[in-house]
Amino acid sequence: MSELSKKLRRNIIEAIYNAGSGHPGGSLSAIDIITALYFYKMRYDPKNPKWPERDRFILSKGHGCPALYVALAEAGFFPREELKTLRRLGAMLQGHPSNETPGVEISGGSLGQGLSVANGIALAGTLDNKDYHVYVLLGDGELQEGNVWEAAMTAAKYKLDNLTAIIDRNGLQQTAPTEQNKPLDPLSPKWQAMGWHTIEINGHDMQEIITALDGATGIKDKPTVIIANTVKGKGVSFMENSVEWHGRAPNREEYEKAMKELA
Repeated sequence: MSELSKKLRRNIIEAIYNAGSGHPGGSLSAIDIITALYFYKMRYDPKNPKWPERDRFILSKGHGCPALYVALAEAGFFPREELKTLRRLGAMLQGHPSNETPGVEISGGSLGQGLSVANGIALAGTLDNKDYHVYVLLGDGELQEGNVWEAAMTAAKYKLDNLTAIIDRNGLQQTAPTEQNKPLDPLSPKWQAMGWHTIEINGHDMQEIITALDGATGIKDKPTVIIANTVKGKGVSFMENSVEWHGRAPNREEYEKAMKELA
């Protein structure tokens, strides 16, 4: 599965390069997690995206949608050729996800909302006696939004054990390190205090990711949060741990260098 992650990293870089804009840093930090979800853990039917029994994935950090798009294309939700249309006016794949795109559960853009939506979907599953699981991926900078913590309390109150939140803990947001803007640490105790089961992992170690996902679905009577320690821009040396690559596309020389590293 690590080779698949590398392939999807190449697809991310190519899509953003062709678009001339996008968010490579947070897409590359999240792709190992998304790969494990779509090609190991989740139940879905690409020919029937609204299959009622499917597991649900919510991308709360919507600017990281290139990572979701390449996974959906690889899984067969739409032709890979669509990746060439990223961010084009009127195209299927916009700069933030739209639920008009096959496989995308909710439209995203404003940070801090994904966990609340995931709560509602998970609670509906509980009330309807459905056994689907809801996964929501949050950015760490996004945790500075108060709505996230309201949603965290709500999920614990309703004992949503069919909900797993995953935090892409790459330590950087748009302009600076998270700890410089609004410190988040110690992160795990905060979630534990809210009533969540917490797991902390290396978000680029595929075996750790798989083990954490399996462990989360075995927890009863409380939601689980996986704090995935990641590297922004992972896989491309000059993008790694750099605020510069939060939201800009590579030029031709940078594109070629990145693709060579990911070969």
